[in-house]
Amino acid sequence: MMAAAEKFVEADNAEAIITRIEHKSRKIESLLKQNKPVEALKTALEGSSHMICDERCKSANWIVVHRALMAIKDVEGMFSSLDPEYYDILMKYLYGGLSTGDRPTCDQCLRIHEKLTERAGLGCILRSLADTVNAI
Repeated sequence: MMAAAEKFVEADNAEAIITRIEHKSRKIESLLKQNKPVEALKTALEGSSHMICDERCKSANWIVVHRALMAIKDVEGMFSSLDPEYYDILMKYLYGGLSTGDRPTCDQCLRIHEKLTERAGLGCILRSLADTVNAI
């Protein structure tokens, strides 16, 4: 009985998370229409559901982050207004993007990865790869 109750709570929680991600997606689209791609990326990374186990939530969140990542044209300029607090989670999403095998996504992720590594150092890579608890 307890396991069934836990699954119900997880499903309920997943629906709430999906609703938040949908709201975040609308906000990101609005920022992109205003030509504010860095703000859109910050919004995508804030409150990121990287600690969620539900695959639907991970997938929905990746779509939102991917949309914001692909809108970045000026990678150098992005880092002038992206706070360091976002670096580690951004690195995790870059590796997630590389794992898709999609050529345009991989190209963009590699461009950002290069500049992120220059700015944040190898520690950012190591923290991202070593963190198995907060999988995206």
